[in-house]
Amino acid sequence: MTFGEKLLKLRKEKGLSQEALAEKLNTTRQAVSKWENGQGYPETEKLLMIGNLFEVSMDYLLKETVQPHPNEEEARGYYVNKETAEAYLMHERRTSKFVALGFGLLIFSTVPYLVFKQEPAIYTFLIIVIAVLGIGMLVTAISIDGDNTYKALKKEPLLFDPGYLKELAARYEQAKRRCNPVIVVGVCLILTGGLAFLLEKKEITSGILVPYYPGFAAMIAVGMYIFVRTLAVLEAYKLLVKNEEHVNRLGAKLLKKARKKIEDL
Repeated sequence: MTFGEKLLKLRKEKGLSQEALAEKLNTTRQAVSKWENGQGYPETEKLLMIGNLFEVSMDYLLKETVQPHPNEEEARGYYVNKETAEAYLMHERRTSKFVALGFGLLIFSTVPYLVFKQEPAIYTFLIIVIAVLGIGMLVTAISIDGDNTYKALKKEPLLFDPGYLKELAARYEQAKRRCNPVIVVGVCLILTGGLAFLLEKKEITSGILVPYYPGFAAMIAVGMYIFVRTLAVLEAYKLLVKNEEHVNRLGAKLLKKARKKIEDL
């Protein structure tokens, strides 16, 4: 079975017209017609997009075989073009901002109580306002629409154009050099603030640090914002560049097996 015959078969099984397939592949109906008639082959990017669309391997498309689904899962992968990868990184930056603000505000909502202990009406009102703002930030992060493609990025082995992957890897290394010191600062702020409360709880400092509780709580809140925001951005890069590590994690493998069993049922 030739490539054109396979493409025609897959398109009909999917119930797509040549126009519909061309639209999904960002090409013309004439190009699809030529491929199906054996008058040429699509470029590598289009081949990968075809494989993703019909959930078949490159081996199936290009070799003389009639088995659309190889036994080796490693032969499959989800092709990610530059536009999709950049949009995903932007989405994660935007989402991480709201998540970090949400956690930071929830922690900061303890400050009014520490400052206005003798004024219940004041600290109760301020706690409610700040906590509601924090919850609002988290809800906003959850409600931000993300392309369904982003879910696939976290579940499937990814395929990139070699040139773009090299560029992405270089940017990831730059991001690590830039973000790791910032993450350390965030962790130090969290630990410093938390240590102050721990020392007082264990009665080691004999109340010396109590007047500074609001400052320590604010320090933890700021540290949490810095830590969550920066780590999320770095993890977004890592998911793309170090995708093999992500897919091969035990949790990811278990999830994949569970999804396969569900599909079999």
